[in-house]
Amino acid sequence: MPPASTGALTTVSASGSPSTDSPRLAPGITGYRRMSFALFAAGVATFVLLYSTQALLPAVSADFAVTAGQASWTVSAATGALALCVLPLSALSERFGRARMMTVSLTVAVVVGLLVPFAPDLGWLVALRAVQGAALAGLPASAMAYLAEEVRPKALVAAIGLFVAGNSIGGMSGRVLTGWVAQAWGWRAALAAVGLLAVLCAVVFRLLLPRARHFTPGSLSPRTLARTVRGHLADPLLCRLYAIGALFMTVFGAVYTVIGYRLVEEPFSLPQGIVGSIFLVYLVGTVSSAAAGKLVARTGRRGALYLAVTTTAAGLLLSLADALAAVLLGLVLITAGFFAGHAVASSSVSRTAKTGRAQASALYQSAYYLGSSAGGTLGAVAFHAGGWEATVLLGLLAVLGVVSITLYGTRSARAERRLVLAAAQR
Repeated sequence: MPPASTGALTTVSASGSPSTDSPRLAPGITGYRRMSFALFAAGVATFVLLYSTQALLPAVSADFAVTAGQASWTVSAATGALALCVLPLSALSERFGRARMMTVSLTVAVVVGLLVPFAPDLGWLVALRAVQGAALAGLPASAMAYLAEEVRPKALVAAIGLFVAGNSIGGMSGRVLTGWVAQAWGWRAALAAVGLLAVLCAVVFRLLLPRARHFTPGSLSPRTLARTVRGHLADPLLCRLYAIGALFMTVFGAVYTVIGYRLVEEPFSLPQGIVGSIFLVYLVGTVSSAAAGKLVARTGRRGALYLAVTTTAAGLLLSLADALAAVLLGLVLITAGFFAGHAVASSSVSRTAKTGRAQASALYQSAYYLGSSAGGTLGAVAFHAGGWEATVLLGLLAVLGVVSITLYGTRSARAERRLVLAAAQR
C-alpha cells in the first residue's frame, strides 16, 4: 500500500493482485457523491434504529409500569450489544469486505426493527433491542474503515463528518417521528414507523454505495486479530481517543435518555409530540460534525476538542435553568459540542491506525457505545435519585475527563517535540 500522502491506494484485481489504476475518492472524483449519500443513508439508519425507543421512554414506562431506570434498558441493551459485537464483526469485514458487512448488518437490523413493535412485554422488548444492536455492530466500524481505504486523507475528516451527520439526522428524525406518531397512535406504532424509515434508508444505501476498489482481504485468524488489538491498545494516542469517545457519549447518552422525563414533568409538562420535536436540535449536530474538518484545519485536533468540551459544558450548565428556552439552548450547545468532538476523535482514530483500521475503528466504536450504554443507565439512575441536577453533574464529570485526557495529550506532544529538537541540536 503506498503512503497516504500519494493520494492513491492499491486496488485488488479479479486475480487478487493489487493495482493502482483507481485513485481514492475525493470531492470532484466520480463516485464520491454517491459514496457520500450512501453512507449518509447508512448513518441515518444506524441512529434511527439504535435510539428508536429513547424518546418513547416515558410512554414505555407508563405502559409497562416500570421505572425510568428499567425502561432505559431498551436503549442500553442495544448500545451495549453493539459495543460487545463491533470488534468481532469488524474482523469479519477484514475477510469478507466492508460493503458486504455493512449490507448484512443493516438488513438484519431492519428486519428486527420490524419485529420490535410486537414485543409483548419489557423483557421481550429489551431482548429484541439487544439483537438489533448486535446486528448494527457491523456497520459503524466497517464504514470508518471503508472511508479510510476509499477516501483521500485530506478529505477523510469531511467524509467521516458527513457519515456522523447522517447519525445526527437519524437520531433527530427518529425521535421527532416517534414523538408525534406515539402521541397519535401509541409507542408501538411509532416503532413501526421507524422500521419503515430504516427500510427506505437501507435501499438507498445499497443502490448508491460504490464498489470498494482498495480493499484487500485479511486473515480471520484469532491470533492475528488478538495481535492487532493488542497493538492498538498499546498505542497511547489511540487509547486516549477511545476514552474521549466513551466520555463524550456518556454525556450525550445521559442527557438524551433523561430529557424526555424532565420535559413531561413540572414545570414544563410537555406532551409527547412536543418532547419528540425537541430532538430537532440534532440538526445542530449535523452542522457541527460536517464542519469538523474546517474546525480542525483552523484550530488543530486538540484545539477542536477543547472547543467541543467547552461548548458541551456550557450547555450542561445552561440546561439547569427552569426556563424552557434556556433548556433548549443548553441542548443545542451539548449537541453541537458532542458531534464535533465525536467527528474529530473518530477521524483521528482512522488517521492514526496504519494497519488493522477496522479493528482500530471497532475499538473506538466499542468504547463509544459502552459510554452510551453507561450514560443512559447512569443518567436515568441519577435522575431518579437526584433529579436533573444529578444527571448534569454526571455529564460534567465526564466532560472533565475529556479535558484531562486532552491536556495530557497536549503536554505529551510538547514534551516529544522538545526531545526531537534537543536531539536535532546535538
